[in-house]
Amino acid sequence: MSIDLLNREVAPATVMKPAASLLPADVFGRIGSMETRLARNSQEIQAAQSIRYRVFVEEMGATLSPEAMDLKRDFDIYDDFCDHLLVVDTALTGEPEEQIVGTYRLLRQEVALANGGFYSASEYEIAPLLARHPSKQFMELGRSCVLPHYRTKRTVELLWQGNWAYALRHGIHAMFGCASFPGTSPESHALALSFLHHSVGAKGEWAVSAREELFNTMDLMPQEAINAKHALMSMPPLIKGYLRLGAMVGNGAVVDQAFNTTDVLIVLPIESISGRYINYYGADAGRFGG
Repeated sequence: MSIDLLNREVAPATVMKPAASLLPADVFGRIGSMETRLARNSQEIQAAQSIRYRVFVEEMGATLSPEAMDLKRDFDIYDDFCDHLLVVDTALTGEPEEQIVGTYRLLRQEVALANGGFYSASEYEIAPLLARHPSKQFMELGRSCVLPHYRTKRTVELLWQGNWAYALRHGIHAMFGCASFPGTSPESHALALSFLHHSVGAKGEWAVSAREELFNTMDLMPQEAINAKHALMSMPPLIKGYLRLGAMVGNGAVVDQAFNTTDVLIVLPIESISGRYINYYGADAGRFGG
């Protein structure tokens, strides 16, 4: 993969409003039989949790609470107040909750602060980042997963269409969240982590670090020893997708034993999103607006 994805164009530093859509108010985009929207009821949230279980536990080897393992659903207290973005394939037979093929969990700053904080704060020092931007609204992205058969360009486009439209609707200035490498050995991802540390580390007003007791250095190789193309090829698709958009990465990796992952913190100011992606999805989020 070419490293020109890191040559970011800076979009205007404004928060725009989504354009009028031909779709229902809670549907953010549609491609063929597939659409992206928010979960409408507890049954759909539980269905999203079941998909998370299938991906995180059955595929990636996570170990959840006994109750979650028994119910075969990944859930925690954050699910009660987060919004749940879905990708739904309406061509599938059955009830709406049986048509869900992908999900993201969205947590706005005002909601987080009213309910005890952000999930990412359990791994990263989020408070100083927020304090440096008192006039900005942040949104946490988490629990991203897609069923194997639907891991296609179309599904990824719909997830990002949903994130973008939701961010515009709520006046969000920056997104952040943990993204994961498989396994609990940072050293096994030395090339990728070192590339992230040297090339796209969040600096200055966007700097954020792993909690001291959880900190694992990402500086595992000297910069001159890093082959950027090979480093990008070794990264999970989600992290490469964030980089294409213009994301930065916090300092330090965190090992999550329960989820069998090595986490990094993604920081994505709206003003840093690559201009070509703004143009593709539409400055008003109207790209897949029906």
